[in-house]
Amino acid sequence: MREFDERSRRLFAGVLARQLGRGGIQRVLEITGLTRVTIRRGLDECQQAQPSDPGRVRCAGGGRKRVEKKVLASG
Repeated sequence: MREFDERSRRLFAGVLARQLGRGGIQRVLEITGLTRVTIRRGLDECQQAQPSDPGRVRCAGGGRKRVEKKVLASG
């Protein structure tokens, strides 16, 4: 699972949990070590007709702020 990016990992876990049926989330959790929330999110993303933004892995605006912006804002 190391070769997957974050979104691919979620989608794979979601598909696998769905295939396993009842108790699938718990089983995938034990196999992969992913959290229940991550697996549930993967299930939800699998049900969507189209991804929100296929070119992005994370939401826009996520992650740390740039150092230049922090220095300018505080100084």
